[in-house]
Amino acid sequence: MCIKCGCSVTPQKILINNHDFYQHHHHDHNHSHNNDSKTINIYESILAKNDHLAFHNRELFQQKSIFVLNILSSPGSGKTTFIEKTLTDLNSTYKSAVIVGDLATDNDAQRLRRSKAEVIQITTGDVCHLEAEMINNSLQKIDLNHCQLLIIENVGNLVCPASYDLGENERIVLLSVTEGEDKPLKYPTIFKSADVVIINKIDIAKAVEFNQDLALQNIKKIAPQAKILMVSSRSGEGINNWYRYIEQKLQKKR
Repeated sequence: MCIKCGCSVTPQKILINNHDFYQHHHHDHNHSHNNDSKTINIYESILAKNDHLAFHNRELFQQKSIFVLNILSSPGSGKTTFIEKTLTDLNSTYKSAVIVGDLATDNDAQRLRRSKAEVIQITTGDVCHLEAEMINNSLQKIDLNHCQLLIIENVGNLVCPASYDLGENERIVLLSVTEGEDKPLKYPTIFKSADVVIINKIDIAKAVEFNQDLALQNIKKIAPQAKILMVSSRSGEGINNWYRYIEQKLQKKR
């Protein structure tokens, strides 16, 4: 695992709303890092455990008829603002909750509480992604019997979170116009796994000379399966298309 992202070299202490959980990724440090076959086996074993827990998370969400979104992006894409607006605008229609993952601080969780949705903070420390076990632990603090929409705000990172299924129904990847049109080409793995790609901050696209046609071309090349939506969380431009998408999914879920 250490050649993948380095986050699982030692047991990691995970803080969920001030309660400690320990992630024990058993990593044999007597091996040679040139032994690719052994490292791959360890990595696959870690993912197998995660996928098993994700399967059970998904079963639980299905039983409770909860629609779950795993929202991923790089830092600074406007993810928290986007989620806050979504929760605020849909709060009167759907009972919602959000799980927030950050390496440090609960700043995003504090912001999201303004939406009146139930908020659970996961502080990961050195771990650069959320895992299914973390989500499962945090679900114990949510009233799942009165939740229709659960949003997971993953750690800001376009690499490590791509490999970890959390049990979500759909994976949403945000790309802001300030990041450049070639992000999908640079980080293809996460875009290939996206159900929806949202181009955010379109209200400033002209100011930053964002080439929309090229961005769309790159997304469609890497992620032809993904629905593409263009929004501005600040101005609200295009946001209703996103809400309609959620509402359609929630209706099917019911």
